[in-house]
Amino acid sequence: MSMPLEGKLFLDRFKVDEESHLRIVDGEKCFKECEGQPCLHLCPANVYRLEEGDRISVNYEGCLECGSCRIACRHLNIEWRFPRGGYGISHKFG
Repeated sequence: MSMPLEGKLFLDRFKVDEESHLRIVDGEKCFKECEGQPCLHLCPANVYRLEEGDRISVNYEGCLECGSCRIACRHLNIEWRFPRGGYGISHKFG
């Protein structure tokens, strides 16, 4: 029997830094130039969420560090880097 994605994510542990390793460079560009905002749909951890007033929030605390958002943003409007040493995700197996 296969475990659902949410159950697998529960096995991961996060050491959250005070400083985000993800940043949307120009929030207005997301709505003026980007059709469909793929970052909202591609991230497996739902880090990017649409807020009221056409604003995208970045909840970096649950980032899986896969880089999908950086690849999905065809306008290069997401600044992505790995978290500082000692912070970020730790994957557990079993």
